[in-house]
Amino acid sequence: MFDKIKESVQKFSSKSVADEEAVNQLVKDIQRDLIRADVDVSLVSELSDEIREEALKQDLPKGLSRKEHVLEIVYNKLEELLGEEAEVEIEPKTILLCGLYGAGKTTTAGKIADFYRKRELKPGLVCADTDRPAAYDQLKQIAEDIGAEFYGEKHAEDPLEVVRNGREELDVDVLIVDSAGRNSLNENLREELSEIDMVLEPEDKYLVMPADIGQSARDQAESFDEAVGINGVVVTKMDSSAKGGGALVACQRSGALVNFIGTGEQMDDLKVYDPVDFVSDMLGQPDLGSLLEKIEEMDKDPEDILEGEFTLKDFQDQMESVTG
Repeated sequence: MFDKIKESVQKFSSKSVADEEAVNQLVKDIQRDLIRADVDVSLVSELSDEIREEALKQDLPKGLSRKEHVLEIVYNKLEELLGEEAEVEIEPKTILLCGLYGAGKTTTAGKIADFYRKRELKPGLVCADTDRPAAYDQLKQIAEDIGAEFYGEKHAEDPLEVVRNGREELDVDVLIVDSAGRNSLNENLREELSEIDMVLEPEDKYLVMPADIGQSARDQAESFDEAVGINGVVVTKMDSSAKGGGALVACQRSGALVNFIGTGEQMDDLKVYDPVDFVSDMLGQPDLGSLLEKIEEMDKDPEDILEGEFTLKDFQDQMESVTG
């Protein structure tokens, strides 16, 4: 992913002076790191110009050094690049999962079911994948493992009939339908998903795709959105791909909102996507988000900060922890 960005920021932070040479080197290092993460080159160029322009030409905010100002700019630009925070509502709903072979749809179906079960909603899983022979047994086993209701027809050939029957048979709060995949979004898959969509009428339609497709995620998100009207994305295998950041950026550029990221093989290895936390982790400062809120407050009324418990000395100490 963006592991190298942390090193680049720490290298910049360790410099005694944040002069033009240091800023230009930081921008160069971030360019390299983003390109390695498979972020579109044009976006990298645009981001680099913005960081350089704001870091070197903007007036310094009161109470901030040049180094602190640059770190704030980098944080904000990376957060913008990675899109908006997901809003996952904890309420009864129907969810359709779609995607290509190898995306991890079936495992993700179980993870989402477990996510809602832990929040006191009763989940049910429907195996509408009549194309892959092992899909039925795999999803049934997952349902048993996490304590979710399950419906499937092992030798079924019509996914629409399975979906209709599953809706009638399962009395659950959150119904999750695992659809079939293909090697590509061909006409047959488009038609199948469209028909399931009309029968199911789901509130949420999630595209499941692996992090290792990098910036190709944009084309895939746009194609599935055109086919079935997705309103969310789950990016899987974020723990094992250097291209995960590129996939997240690509989704943001397509207009698709990333709702969840998969970070491992276990059922609890699923996180609601939050770019603030993501960037904070990336830069190696978990509380950087709260620190930047203090910066916003300081921009509004520095005296309020000085009168409260959080002083400029506290702020300096926090920033030094980033540079350490």
